[in-house]
Amino acid sequence: GRSRCFVYWQEFSKCYSQADAPSQCRVQADDYLECLHHTKEIERAKAVRAEFIKQAEHQAKEGRKVADLLADGVIVSVGLIQRDRASDGKEQ
Repeated sequence: GRSRCFVYWQEFSKCYSQADAPSQCRVQADDYLECLHHTKEIERAKAVRAEFIKQAEHQAKEGRKVADLLADGVIVSVGLIQRDRASDGKEQ
């Protein structure tokens, strides 16, 4: 089958074959390289993680325990969904 980045390669290849200068296809090349290597996605994830740690340290200075902070806002969920403490470990 086709690779996940094949569509981006086709767009870049089409642009490159029709362009007068390779620099005209910079956007398509960037999209293809991002699909291959995920560099922008990784940088964004690092920024989100750094902000999460920064907020956790700030809240820790306000008196909350670091373990509670990590349990409340797991980095994977980015804090969008908070855990329900009442149902943790209890069957209803």
